[in-house]
Amino acid sequence: MKTALLFGATGFIGSYLLEELLNSSDYDRVTAITRKPLQTKHPKLTNLIGDYHSLPAIKEKLKADDVFIAIGTTKANTPDAKLYYQIDHDYPVLAAKSAKENGAKSVFLVTSVGANASSRFFYTKTKGEIERDVRALNFESTNIFRPSMLMGTRKEHRQLEKMILQIWPLVNLALVGPFSLYKGINGKDVATAMVNSARKPSQKLKIYHWNEMNALL
Repeated sequence: MKTALLFGATGFIGSYLLEELLNSSDYDRVTAITRKPLQTKHPKLTNLIGDYHSLPAIKEKLKADDVFIAIGTTKANTPDAKLYYQIDHDYPVLAAKSAKENGAKSVFLVTSVGANASSRFFYTKTKGEIERDVRALNFESTNIFRPSMLMGTRKEHRQLEKMILQIWPLVNLALVGPFSLYKGINGKDVATAMVNSARKPSQKLKIYHWNEMNALL
């Protein structure tokens, strides 16, 4: 039996990750770090309250075999570029570093299709820099998940996003061959793929696009 750390448990993918980890027979303890107390109660669950600024104060409690990171924000919720970068880059990297220093063996990180530290675009550049800096921590196994359009029911949707999600299943049909990595995927399926990937012998570095995630469902 293994133990898991989860960052981002209240987010779209993270909420599914929490469910998957608690239901998994592979883990006997799951520690979720959130800004506010979770409503979820489970015998395996420990909920620590923390964020980027307070994480060092609880670092000694961040011990697990596997660390799952699904932290992120949006420009709509965080228009300030400096704060956006802190949430989207600095916090995931600090979370991974803290877990690694406490003995975590494997990290499972959500970024995005097109992640590239050399990108001219702020979003994909930030995601690429997260990948670069987490890889530099030298976990025994680093697993990076790069979904494209995230499908499924969210707590809130902007009107344009709703329209895009309605047509994306049709777009998926046209995304074949080398374009399949841009296929939309349900947030729950990303979470399932992440937890399932932790069950199998892993490489030093493994990057999962749509094809690789879909193969784990």
